Parts: sequence; C-alpha cells; structure tokens
Amino acid sequence: MTYQTPYMNSPRPIIVRKQPGCIIQLLFFIFIGWWLGALAISVAYFFFVTVIGIPLGVMIINKIPLLMALRETEPMVSVYGLRMQQYNFFLRAVWFLLVGWWAALVWLTLGYLMACTIIGMPIGFWMFDKAPAILTLRRR
Repeated sequence: MTYQTPYMNSPRPIIVRKQPGCIIQLLFFIFIGWWLGALAISVAYFFFVTVIGIPLGVMIINKIPLLMALRETEPMVSVYGLRMQQYNFFLRAVWFLLVGWWAALVWLTLGYLMACTIIGMPIGFWMFDKAPAILTLRRR
C-alpha cells in the first residue's frame, strides 16, 4: 500500500508492507523456513535443468523470501511513484542463460549460510529479497 502524507513536499511515496512481525518471521524461519527454502532452491534448480520448467523455477526463486521468512517483496518505485520498466525480455533471457543461473545459485547459497547465523540473518534475508534481480535482472 502506497500513500502520501500531507506534510511531505516530496513526491516520493511511503511504502507500507503488511507482513508478520520480525519475531514471527524469525520463528517461521527457525522451524520451517530453513529447510523449506533449501528444498525450494533445489527444486527450482531441478526445473532449470529441464528447460521446459525454467518459468516454474524462476517463479519459485521469486518466492524464496516468502517461503523462507514470510517476507513479502516490495515493489520498486521511481521518484514519482510509478513502477520501474523491466529490461528487455531478450536481454533478461541472455543474462539468465549466461550469468543469472549460476550467479543466483552462489548468491542464494551465501544468503542461506548467512541466514543460518544469528548475526548474518538480516543480511541473508536481504540477499533473498535481491535473488530475482540477480537471476533475471527483474525489477519489482
């Protein structure tokens, strides 16, 4: 949900995310998210190998923050509150084939390892949020 407060002179919107609190997210990650996330990443990469399943694999990677910690991803908005334009489809496809699939695997593995430590957990969750951009140059 995006809204403007009356006392702001800037056209920049305030983004309010309705999601569970950090304690609920932490408990979900401890009891369910750590193994569900690893399973989801493995299944997504299995779909990447099948070529026909690539769209399903990409969809799973886009849902990693939700599956691991009940985190909704926020939309990327410009200064004027408009959604940012996606990169050209062919550029995104070439990126995925040449760089994205292995870079996202390294990124998600590092994020997973960070999330499994108490100190690195916020960085790991941030890395999960950025995984779609690394996989396919997706802008939210």
